[in-house]
Amino acid sequence: IDEKSIRHENPEEMVLSIAQAKTNALLPKIKEPAILITSDQIILFNGQIREKPIDEKQAYEFLSTSHLHPVETIGAVVVTNTQTGKSVHGLQKGKVYFKSISNEVMSEHIKNGSALRGAGGFIIDDPIFVPFIEKMEGSMDNVMGLDSELTEKLIQQVL
Repeated sequence: IDEKSIRHENPEEMVLSIAQAKTNALLPKIKEPAILITSDQIILFNGQIREKPIDEKQAYEFLSTSHLHPVETIGAVVVTNTQTGKSVHGLQKGKVYFKSISNEVMSEHIKNGSALRGAGGFIIDDPIFVPFIEKMEGSMDNVMGLDSELTEKLIQQVL
């Protein structure tokens, strides 16, 4: 799907709309009974949405300022039972408080391509970030983008 074409002022509505659009795109392609799980995540930084950086310059900007405000994560999960048509969704939120990230770490993260793959310019489970995480609100998988507890709860609701 073209995620950039889906916009809302409310970040929760936006991330849920993107996850739902993924579901809508995949459902017609699934022929056997299945449980379809789609998700999306956005990063809020000081109230502004930060998506995947468009280039290395923007990745550096995102990473070099990440310690100035908590990095908030908002994720949406949509679970659909293709046999019954029942579909449910949920939201997950987290926060990461970063220390100032060294230039060496930022350069490595950008050079290896990870910065361009993650919303906000970071892949939180990259081991090089561990020393720069001051604290985290929410579980690691919540902050990574797919909360296993929420997903399991939604799966149970569609069974």
